[in-house]
Amino acid sequence: MDMSSKKILITGGTGSFGKAFTRYALENLKPNVIRIFSRDELKQAEMRQEFGDHPCLRFFVGDVRDADRVERALRGVDIVIHAAAMKRIEVCEYNPFEAVKTNIIGTQNVIDKAIDCGVERLISLSTDKAANPVNLYGATKLCQEKIVVQSNSYVGPRKTRLSCVRYGNVVGSRGSVVQLFQKQIENGELQITDDRMTRFWITIPQAIRFVETSLAMMQGGEIFVPKLPSMRITELTKALYPKAKIKMIGIRPGEKLHEMMITEDESRHTIELEDRFVINPEFSWWSSEFHQLGKIVPKDFIYSSDRNEDWLTGDRLLAMVKESC
Repeated sequence: MDMSSKKILITGGTGSFGKAFTRYALENLKPNVIRIFSRDELKQAEMRQEFGDHPCLRFFVGDVRDADRVERALRGVDIVIHAAAMKRIEVCEYNPFEAVKTNIIGTQNVIDKAIDCGVERLISLSTDKAANPVNLYGATKLCQEKIVVQSNSYVGPRKTRLSCVRYGNVVGSRGSVVQLFQKQIENGELQITDDRMTRFWITIPQAIRFVETSLAMMQGGEIFVPKLPSMRITELTKALYPKAKIKMIGIRPGEKLHEMMITEDESRHTIELEDRFVINPEFSWWSSEFHQLGKIVPKDFIYSSDRNEDWLTGDRLLAMVKESC
């Protein structure tokens, strides 16, 4: 997808993904403008200093909860990458109304104003926590997915198209378990909630490329799911710190043993491509070219971290950590 003449807005642009995508886009995609939209003025100042006075960068202080400010930031924008979210599980559990305001109402504001402003494409970042959610964070991200997908019915004759990407744990992102273990190892002990636990893993560069390619192929209404490797948490600790002492502390509220990226119900309208799955919307009026590009997944297919066919070795994980860092 040629973005050389495009204006891009990234909500949550000062986060791990936003900063990494901005750097990638400036070096490889050469867009006309990248607007960074976030509510933390300090992080914006730090990002501005890190990137220098790049002529393509614009910084908008604002909150996705503020519809008027969102509209102002979206005027003239061609592509929106919606990455703003409250994502810490324990924070969302303790502050449920705040999580709803940001992850659901904030997303509605971005969608409404993207349609009103004539944005061409909007892609929203979701998580494996949204599939069969067991915590409030996952529930808000499921709602976010639903309103992004279904909002295509509001577009009418306009050119706006909206889709989602859904992927697993990002190696090396801010607040990730890798960062947590890096802090814990200073005390010589790593804390694991349950030794049966498995997770999907993706690097930040992989996530960036996945979003870029999904933007290029989206028709509106799809949820794109990458094919990712799984790893047991115990194997993760062995790979990172083979001599560390391990302490089992028990599973935490809102935590799953295994993550899921495609549910059995979603499999009925999911297409498998070479490097990803495409969960198609169930609109009666929607047609997809992905049926010609891939194949329908088997009946009762489930894509979960414990049933995965691709498992990480310690060496592969260390290579992923190095790539993300």
